[in-house]
Order: sequence, then structure tokens, then C-alpha cells
Amino acid sequence: MRFGAVSVSLLAMWLAGPAAAQDKIPNLASHDFAWLALGVDWLDPPPGLGHGPIRNDPAYPLHGNRDGPGQITPRIANIKDPALKPWAAKQMQEANEEILSGKRGLPFSAQSTCYPGGVPEQLLTPAEPVYFIQTPKEVWMVWESDHQVRRVYMTDKHSANVKPSWYGESIGHYEDGDTLVVDTVGLQARNSYLDWFRTPHSEKMHVVERFKLSPDEKVLTAVVKVEDPDTFNEPLYMSRRWNKSPNPLLEMVCAENNQDRFGKNLFPMPQANSPDF
Repeated sequence: MRFGAVSVSLLAMWLAGPAAAQDKIPNLASHDFAWLALGVDWLDPPPGLGHGPIRNDPAYPLHGNRDGPGQITPRIANIKDPALKPWAAKQMQEANEEILSGKRGLPFSAQSTCYPGGVPEQLLTPAEPVYFIQTPKEVWMVWESDHQVRRVYMTDKHSANVKPSWYGESIGHYEDGDTLVVDTVGLQARNSYLDWFRTPHSEKMHVVERFKLSPDEKVLTAVVKVEDPDTFNEPLYMSRRWNKSPNPLLEMVCAENNQDRFGKNLFPMPQANSPDF
């Protein structure tokens, strides 16, 4: 199903009853379940698509929390990846040097400093579920993490002039009865990265995500394509996977009591100039 009269078509299916709607639309939303991912890194895309995600520098092997016994090591980006434009590689090298020199205990990341994750990095939110709300005109993605909300407008055309923002402008449609396709432009670039390796991007970045349900509807997979001619020499492809989970939506507030108590010179949390009340 493509776009013509998509809102009317979706509404007609909804009025026809749950069975008719489920024949055409993947069932991503429920008050009974959410979607939970393990790990914090992008997975490789399906074979044959193209260049995968940026990885760790092989000279500094990565040992994470889920890699078994051993010393946890920081993420050091592979700045020699041929997909990176020189300015991006230079910026990532500066971030690497902050960690290797001990100037920073941890690199900047949106997830650990209370900024919105943006597109597509918000998909890397670990250990806390994401929920979908599906209506004929909009699909919402709601993360338990700081209750971040991303809106996908079910239409076939972007606005004439999109003002850059954290989540940009996302438009979407359904394909093949099991896939939500989301096209996003208008993404601001300051303090926004693709991953935990601090891979930057420009405001020209264009992201296409394909969220697909497994046949048994227990696994949700996203295959992401990133195009940014100012930052990358070719498109990047990456994947992410979630399992269906009964987790309820709980309250999680990012900035409360989140301080640097161990002298690691961490990046500070955003601070308001005046109290809310």
C-alpha cells in the first residue's frame, strides 16, 4: 500500500475491525507490550546493502559490559574508515584523544547527558523499552528513557521548508503488511551523533528506516540507511533489533541527581537559566 488516500484507507481498515487492519498494518502498538533492545551498538545490515556502521578502532579492542569478565574499555572510533570525510575523521580523532589522554572519563553521548538522541541514534537506547502509538495520520514512538517522543506523519511528502530540530521531520508509510518505512530530514547537527563513537553529521543528513516485524511478531528489526554528502563518502547502513517485552511504561527522569562524583570530567547535564516553578 502506498500513499494516494492513505489516511482514508487506514481509517476504513480500522472501521472494518481489528482483523482487517492487521492484514495490512504491522501491529507495533499495544498497552500489553513494549519493545526492548539489548546492547548499545548498531548491528551489521543485511548482506549486500553497502557500508555498515562505524566501528571501534582495531588498535583499541572494545570490551563492553556484556562481553564477559574483564576490564571495560572505552569506545575509540576508527577514524581511518574510508566512509568518513576528513573533517568528520578529525573531529572524531579529537574526541578519541580526550579519552585516551584521560581528559575525559567518558565521551559525550546524548543518552548519558540528557539530550535527545536524535535520528537515528535514539534507536540505540538500551535496557529501557520503546512504545508505539499508531493512528491513521501519525505514528508515535515513545521511549521510557526521559519519555522522549518522536512523531512520524503518515503522508507522502515533506514540508517545503523544514526547520532543523532534534528529531527532524519524519514521514512514513506501510509496506507489505509487516513494515513501517520512515523518511526523515531536517536534523540539527549540534551535539547530535549517529552512535556511541561520536560519528557526526551535517544538517543535510537524510535517514530512511524500515521497521519490520518477524513472522511471529515477537521481534522488531530496523534497517537504517544514512545519506549525508557533507559527512560521508557513501551511504551507511545499520541495523537494530528489539524483542517484544511486557514491561510497563515507568517514570524515568534523566537529569535528577546525575552528577560527576568520581572526578571523571564528564560532560555536564543541560541546565535551565531559571526554575520551572
